[in-house]
Amino acid sequence: MAMPCERATLGHNIVTMSRSPRIAAGEFKAKCLSILDLVAETKTTIVITKHGRPVAELVPITTQTKSTSLRGSVKFHGDIVAPLEESWDVDS
Repeated sequence: MAMPCERATLGHNIVTMSRSPRIAAGEFKAKCLSILDLVAETKTTIVITKHGRPVAELVPITTQTKSTSLRGSVKFHGDIVAPLEESWDVDS
């Protein structure tokens, strides 16, 4: 999976335009975990193709979200184990 580049000469300057690397869906399926590691390490977007047509982009996460706990956010009102005062039918 090489990164394709297009080169153009503008006057005395050489301009290099690189596009996101592309990978066929079948190859992505076979190498998924290593490709995920590559995207995470290099912060590179990868385009996944089917029959040469782009169908998806694999992009790195730009911000790390802190995992928040729900501990202490639940409030119990009354007895949560006692039977209900009302009767109900499962089939209705």
